[in-house]
Amino acid sequence: MNATPQSVIPLLHAVVKAEASDLHVKVGSAPRVRVDGRLRRLQVPVLTPMDTDHMLSQVLPSDLVDQFERTHEADFAYSVAGVGRFRVNAYQARGTTAMVFRLVGMGTSSLAELGVPSIVGDLALEPRGLVLVTGPTGAGKTTTLAAMVDLINSHREVNIITIEDPIEVLHDDKKAIISQREVRQDTKDFSTALRAAMRQDPDVILVGEMRDIETVRAALQAAETGHLVLSTLHTIDAQETVNRIIDFFPPYEQLQIRTALSQMLRGIVSQRLVRTVDDNRCPSVEVMVNTGRTAEAIVSPLENPPLADLIAEGGYYKMQTFDQHLCELVVSGRITYDEAISSSSNPQDLTLSLRGLGVEV
Repeated sequence: MNATPQSVIPLLHAVVKAEASDLHVKVGSAPRVRVDGRLRRLQVPVLTPMDTDHMLSQVLPSDLVDQFERTHEADFAYSVAGVGRFRVNAYQARGTTAMVFRLVGMGTSSLAELGVPSIVGDLALEPRGLVLVTGPTGAGKTTTLAAMVDLINSHREVNIITIEDPIEVLHDDKKAIISQREVRQDTKDFSTALRAAMRQDPDVILVGEMRDIETVRAALQAAETGHLVLSTLHTIDAQETVNRIIDFFPPYEQLQIRTALSQMLRGIVSQRLVRTVDDNRCPSVEVMVNTGRTAEAIVSPLENPPLADLIAEGGYYKMQTFDQHLCELVVSGRITYDEAISSSSNPQDLTLSLRGLGVEV
């Protein structure tokens, strides 16, 4: 065992040097960094319980010490001068401390640089309503939302309130003014901050994640009263997103919520990251724009075509399915056929579509 426990600070320097997105530290393994989606081992000794306990003591805010001892989990932000800002999740595994650090930054790439469809920018500039960005963990939801906020910030003279846990991307005021509030540091929780936001003269409200019924209800009410609300859900596509929102509520409220959602929803952007031919990653994106037909399908799903079918047929409104976008990425040479198939919702249909476009598969 090391006489002096390892420090986390050199490891955070290594994240930036390696152009990595994440750092994983756990007992019994050398620290690993995620570079272009793959975990790579750092050339440092295997971590001991003393090492990870010391690392936690270096970064855990004092107001979360009791919570971590009680629940064995904590989310917070940590900054290192001259290195960067990190989103941190600390947890316990087999009785020992482990942590994951996600590097976040000042400012953001544009939507065009991220490679998402132009309709995402159109949705960001909607004057009111609800826009959701969804996908699994690590799919780039936060990055896309930050780019949407930056677009609003660059084009509209509005007041933007963000409620985040923790703040991941820092924004400077441009045409808009932006107040970024962090759960536990600046406010008790999402639903409390959302209720308070209504007294802060907002035009745009960003909710980092819709986690519970109180937050979902408050977000819908904010959208109903003429604000643009942006938020995320850990769902894989538009259909599951609608189902998840409805399922937050008891059965006797669900028809009312379906009606409200059909009226307030402006669009759902669902993302998956795929590996490109040059060994980087880019988003594959499904986009649902709420039209009269999709609104009817939200209110009465058994009496209307599935949302996936309406999205596939909604090219006029700039809608697209994952597989339609994967086709574009293969035809343009950005990703391989094998990568498209591994990410496809319907591999057989995708193969037939590519063949129809003259792609040899």
